[in-house]
Amino acid sequence: MSPSLHADFLAQSKKRRYLLGISGGRDSVALLHLLLDAGYRNLVLCHLNHSLRGRASGQDAALVRRLAKKYELLSETGRVNVPELMLQNGGSMELEARNARHQFFADCARTYRCSRVLLAHHADDQAETVLFNLLRGSYGLKGMHFSTTHQVNGKELQLLRPLLKTTREDINNYLAAHKIAFRDDASNAEGITTRNRLRLEAIPLLNDILGREIRPAILKAAVASQAQQQAIASILESMQLYDPQGRLFLPKIAKLSPALRSSAIHTYLKAHSVSDITQELLARCNSLVTDPAIAKINLSGGRFLRRREKRIFIS
Repeated sequence: MSPSLHADFLAQSKKRRYLLGISGGRDSVALLHLLLDAGYRNLVLCHLNHSLRGRASGQDAALVRRLAKKYELLSETGRVNVPELMLQNGGSMELEARNARHQFFADCARTYRCSRVLLAHHADDQAETVLFNLLRGSYGLKGMHFSTTHQVNGKELQLLRPLLKTTREDINNYLAAHKIAFRDDASNAEGITTRNRLRLEAIPLLNDILGREIRPAILKAAVASQAQQQAIASILESMQLYDPQGRLFLPKIAKLSPALRSSAIHTYLKAHSVSDITQELLARCNSLVTDPAIAKINLSGGRFLRRREKRIFIS
């Protein structure tokens, strides 16, 4: 049985153009074939060489070009030196690679006048993401959404994940049943990144300890957490916590319970594109309400959350 594309994606027009982020690996190649099976032909295959795997990276790009030619699709390939970016910016391999991909997608979006980017994240990726974020101290069980938007140097990208409810096992079975060729990234089997170690070491150990596969339980908990967050967001919206300039009104915020106050601040920070919102950051932000001696809190990117004249706002 073929994996199913996300229902929200299938509701969209097949005539639209989409950029497909394709590495040549099993997940993105499976997504390409599932899209073609479903009648999506207006695709641009977008492949970025991260300069991490030597000659193997060039072979990945060659496969993508062959697929584009075989199915008469447009394609765009790029190259970036992630190790050099790590030295220049001081970021991790995962961070620099992700930022480079987003910049590449933004360039492709301008070239092809299309801001919709399809990514091959699946249900197993989702479970690993939820666990990863939980261990980092995120606010709630934070996973990926089917659709998210990103601003990259003034260009808005809509990132869509049609396989988000499909398991890795279903993808493997689909590829095997249809004898579809793909490129295997050997680094995925090495514990060289935090995400790899979670997948290869931590999750199998937890499975062994509990005597069952833990990913379905993680996914169910994340869905329940998301529903709770949506309910809380509806309650907060009805309370009219903002002034006409969009700043949090301190007297109203101060009357909220600690849990609702944290949710209100979290919503405000997220709306202003503050990244890595952790429990520890929210506790510090709460001190603007509870401690008169504190007037500002440091945020990422050189910004601050400030309290002034009964208002809380970002500067």
